[in-house]
This record gives sequence, structure tokens and C-alpha cells, in this order.
Amino acid sequence: MSTVILGIETSCDDTGVSIVVDGHLIKSNVIASQTSIHNQHGGIVPELASRQHIRDIMPVIDLSLKESEMDITDIDIISATYGPGLAGSLITGLNAAKTISMCLSKPFYGVNHLEGHVYSAWLDQATGPDKQIGFPIVALIASGGHTDLVLMKDHGIYELLGHTLDDAAGECFDKAARILGLGFPGGPEIQKTAGEHLSDFHLPRAWLPGTSNFSFSGLKTAVLKLAIDQNVYPEDSSKLDKKSRDNLIIEISAAFQESVVDVLSSKVIKAASDHRAKGIIIGGGVAANLPLRERINQLSPIPTYIPVPRLCTDNGAMIAAAAYYQQLRQEPWDLKLDINPGLKIYDIVH
Repeated sequence: MSTVILGIETSCDDTGVSIVVDGHLIKSNVIASQTSIHNQHGGIVPELASRQHIRDIMPVIDLSLKESEMDITDIDIISATYGPGLAGSLITGLNAAKTISMCLSKPFYGVNHLEGHVYSAWLDQATGPDKQIGFPIVALIASGGHTDLVLMKDHGIYELLGHTLDDAAGECFDKAARILGLGFPGGPEIQKTAGEHLSDFHLPRAWLPGTSNFSFSGLKTAVLKLAIDQNVYPEDSSKLDKKSRDNLIIEISAAFQESVVDVLSSKVIKAASDHRAKGIIIGGGVAANLPLRERINQLSPIPTYIPVPRLCTDNGAMIAAAAYYQQLRQEPWDLKLDINPGLKIYDIVH
């Protein structure tokens, strides 16, 4: 008998609601983006994000049900992100999910957002994910707020291998894009600007030998220094003509992207080899970066499981997928669960 799960994701600036069957078959996946709201500010404004979630949550739930051609009474399990994330944003999704759970008298599961990104690799696999993905798996979670490397030994069993010591990879993309006068979010803008260009500039890599940790603060500083040295930043004081400035922005974007891709792909491949992993998973918004996806696929001697780009960014489907495996493990659920904005991937390590 199939299990139908409603997943709600409101950890940051997107309101995502999805209906997923048996942890991998997506029946609907609706996302209300706030990019146009925050783009004018150059980054996410928490208060604006939480207000917009309140406006969007019920219409998005209704639309997700409509697209799935299901009724709310068809839902077996309700799930929502409870952390990490912005407090005001998390409250909206979590309270909506708990209210639906109480009204339907159906189980509710709170999901760790980071674990959700791992389970995005199980989505849209019609033949059944457990026949394709074997353990242990090395999983990289790379987003605007997180860069964590874990060894997934089985469903719900994780060992932390490494994490960023300062800035997350996605945050560094955003800051680099802002320095170069590009749009928000920075990842897609940097990729579009760099294209397939091979830069003459070389930006630093923080290898941190002997560890699986990451550091991107030095790279961010190096981008700023290079942009100043090349008279690209600040934009309003640049003496360059538009063509020269645009060419330099392409050069710097390509050099920056290559530095991030080089470090992330190398660290993941090495960790997989060191721990004799049977597969590699990449999740989070940075996993949507095409050069990173291509590099890992080229270098990896073992199977790689990287979600399609629309499932790399925050969405309700990954939350529903994670909740499915929580109920398979017969984990307890409690409507008293509160948000945890500072939740870590380590908090689900056994």
C-alpha cells in the first residue's frame, strides 16, 4: 500500500509544498519564489521573507493538492522543515503542517532541512531508489548557509566528515556576484556570466590538508581584491569602458567558479575513496551548478546521484522524501516539536 506524504519547506525565502508517494514519486511540487522581492536588496531580508510565507503558504498548499489531483484527506503523513533556517520563515511552515496534522488526525514529522537535501537524490526515481543507491554514500550538502560533507551509512545514520570553517559555498557565490555587480542569487548569475570561459586569472583554493573541511572566506577576499585591482569594483568609480569591464567580469567570474568547483569536487572524490563509498550524493542550491555537476561526474569512479537543478534548491519534495524514511524507521513524532533555527547536520548523526 502506498504512502502519500505532504512536505512543506519554508526555511528561507521559498515557500515549497509537495506531495510525494513512497518517498520518491513526485505528484506535485509547487514553489512560490521570493527572488524578485529580495533581489532589489541584494540578499534575503528575513522579515520580508516571513511575511511573504504567511501570504503564500495556503495558496501554495491548495495548488499542490490541485496539481496532484488529490484531496487533503488522501494524505497519510504531513511533514515540514523545523530547522535550520530563518526563525520567522520556519514558524510559518511548521505551524501550518502541525495544524493540518491535528485536523486530519494524521502523523506529523519534523524534518532536518539538511537531511532533506540528502534525500533529494531519491526523488523522481520510478524504479525504486533502494535498488539503485547502495551504502555507504558520501553526501555533500552545499547551499547558501551550509557546506557539509557526511558519510551516510544507512537511512538516518550519518558520520560527519567535514564542514565549512567560515563561509558557505553558496554565500560566497552571492558575495562574489554582488562585488561584480551581478544579480541575486549569485550562483546562477556567476554560472551564466562565466559560461565556458577559461580564465587567465587564478584565485586561491583553501585545501586544508589532512581534513575534509572547507573554507571560502579567503576566496571571497581574493575576489574583492582582484576586482579592486582590475578597477571593476566599486562599479560607480570604474574608469573602464563597458566592454573592458564586462570582459573582466567574465574573467573573474570564471576564475571564481573554477576555484569553488575545484575544491568541492576534489574533496568529495577523495572522501569517497577514503571511505570506500558506493556512491556520491550532491544536494543543496550549489549542486545546481553545471560545471560542478559535470566535474564530479567526470572524476568519480563510482555512481553519482545529483538531483535535477529544480530539486537542488529548497523544495517540499525533499522534505516529504526524508519524512517517508523517518516513518519507515518508526521514529517518534510529536506535535510539541518547535523550530530550531541553528539545527546542524550533526544533530541527526547517530
